[in-house]
Parts: sequence; structure tokens; C-alpha cells
Amino acid sequence: MKYSICMVSDFFYPNSGGVEAHVFQLSQCLLAMGHKVIVVTHSYGSRVGIRYMTSGLKVYYCPYKTFYKGCVLPTMLTTLPLLRNIFIREQVDIVHGHSAFSTLAHEAMLHAGSMGIRTVFTDHSLFGFADTSAIVTNNFLQVSLAQVDHCICVSYTGKENTVLRANVTSHRVSVIPNAVDSAAFTPEPSRRSSDRAN
Repeated sequence: MKYSICMVSDFFYPNSGGVEAHVFQLSQCLLAMGHKVIVVTHSYGSRVGIRYMTSGLKVYYCPYKTFYKGCVLPTMLTTLPLLRNIFIREQVDIVHGHSAFSTLAHEAMLHAGSMGIRTVFTDHSLFGFADTSAIVTNNFLQVSLAQVDHCICVSYTGKENTVLRANVTSHRVSVIPNAVDSAAFTPEPSRRSSDRAN
């Protein structure tokens, strides 16, 4: 079965980073499998509107201004009309939000849930439990992930962390470990130390 999948995150190209690369690479793999994939993110400077990337990946750079650390201001009301329009226009079956820090991802998943669209959340980070920032983020995650259909974490430690801080039942969280492609990152054998293991 082929799906129409909407990846949503405040973190995407032209920024560079782990979440940005993950969203792009996952989208490319899903496109190669025959699924329809779009990405929704906020505008970056003059980059507003619809752009196309490798393999026809359609990216919506929505005209939302960033508020703090590259994330949009959490309002719920200003994102609803445009996200609803995109979900209907693209006949989205699954909304996949990325990053606990991405306001846009959480709002998109909440809107999608209210529209009866399946939702998935991928958590890329580990958080503490004691400082003010962690307490606020963890409370927000409890609300946001309460209606998400499934969560994905990038490590088993990340799964334990998400289950504890967001109060998500462990059977609703899967682990797809981050990995290094050994074919692309092979160490130079001549530089290997003969007297110790690295």
C-alpha cells in the first residue's frame, strides 16, 4: 500500500544538522519505495512557498516567522488554516513530526489528529528532568504525545527517556537506531594503531 506522508519540522534545509539530514534522507527512502512524500517547514529568509528537491521531494516553506532557536511561535491558531489546506490538498494519510523542540511539528500533529489523520513522532534527543527548560518541555510533550498514534526514538536510551518524561506507554514507542553507513565511512587501514584498539 502506498501512502501520502507529510514530514513536519522546524528544522530543515537550508539549515544543516542531524534532524534536517534525517528528514531529508528518510523522505528520499520513502519516495524510492513509491510513497508520496512532502515536507512542511517554516520560511528561511526569502525561501517561502513551494520548492522541489532531489527525486521530486516537495517542500512547503510556510510563511511563519521563527520565535526562539529556529522554531515558530506556539499559537495553534495561526498554523491551522495553512496546515489544514496542505493536508487536504496533498491528501495526507500520515503526518510525521520530528524533534521535541519543533513547535511546528507538534502543532501539525495536533491538527492532523483532530482531522482524523494518523500521526507519528520521532524524538531525536535526550532530556533531563530537573531544570526549568526540561520541566516545561516534558509537560508540553505529555500533552502533545497523548494523541499521537506512535513514537519512534533513535536509541533504546532515548525510548526509556521519552517513556519517562512524556508518560507514553512503552508499547507505543519503537526504536530505529541511528547508525553509521560503514560503506561510506570506512577507516583508513594504514592509519590503524597496532598497539591499541580504537
